[in-house]
Amino acid sequence: MALERQVRAKVLAKRDPQQEKEAQEWIEAILGKKFPAGEAYEDVLRDGQVLCELMNKLVPGAIPKINSSGGQFKLMENINNFQKAMKEYGVHDVDVFQTSDLFEKKDIAQVTTSLFALGRTDLILDPNPQKNANATFLKKLYALDRQSLDYKLDQTKALAKLDKTWVLDVKLLSESNDNIIYV
Repeated sequence: MALERQVRAKVLAKRDPQQEKEAQEWIEAILGKKFPAGEAYEDVLRDGQVLCELMNKLVPGAIPKINSSGGQFKLMENINNFQKAMKEYGVHDVDVFQTSDLFEKKDIAQVTTSLFALGRTDLILDPNPQKNANATFLKKLYALDRQSLDYKLDQTKALAKLDKTWVLDVKLLSESNDNIIYV
């Protein structure tokens, strides 16, 4: 029993209220409506309806049937459909949370991480500035991606210069040493 409490405490410690707030703001911006006042982030997401609506906004018709009643299994089916749609959209399997992480509230931090992965994927596939205008975490990601892209571009240019120099050196060596190439 003590070990279970320790594990639970560790999982709860992973949660970041700021990240959850940013994920919630992104969902609200995409859906065009606020989460119900007074309801916890994980409670709003728990039945999978909001997640399915989110996916349908990103990819119209991705989840044709959203269950609003029918017991736990129907609500878990919403979550499973959302997970499947995320993968089809391009989110990597390792970035997709487990159904129990959300439905049983076992690891809400992982759910948030998955939403960030979905946001990154959407930013890559559809970099519409209007759609993502209010998404704080996407603005940060975009800035980081631009820095990373600029850095990679600089590296590529440097390698291209190095490559041209190397080819020139090899050519000179081969001409002066009767087709012997030193590397």
